[in-house]
Amino acid sequence: MEHHDLLAGFIRLHVLHHSAEHEIYGQWMIDELATHGYRLSPGTLYPMLHTMEQRGYLTSRVERAGRSTRKFYRATEFGLQGLALAKERLREFTGEALGQPSANEATGERRTSSRKPR
Repeated sequence: MEHHDLLAGFIRLHVLHHSAEHEIYGQWMIDELATHGYRLSPGTLYPMLHTMEQRGYLTSRVERAGRSTRKFYRATEFGLQGLALAKERLREFTGEALGQPSANEATGERRTSSRKPR
C-alpha cells in the first residue's frame, strides 16, 4: 500500500472503531477496510491486531467450529479511551486542514500555538 507509514494510523482507528461497536475478526476487517480503499493482506493485518492486543487496545477470544478456529477481537476500556482521544485530535486536524475553526477558536479560547515553523 502506497504511503503505508502515513495511513497505518487510520487503519488502527478503523479497527478500534469497529471493535468498539462489535466483535471483529481478521478477514471481516480486511473486507471492511477494502470498502474504504485499503488493501491489506493477512500478513499485514494480523500482526497489527496482535500488537494492538499486546498494547492493551484489544482483547480477544478464540471460537472453535469443528477443525477451524476464529479469533474475535473487541476494544478494551483502554482502547475506547484511545479512540476517544484520537477522535478529538482528528476533529482538530480536519478542521485545521479544511480551514474550519477549531473547537477552542469557536468558543473564543486562544490556541496554544498558532505560530508557523521557521
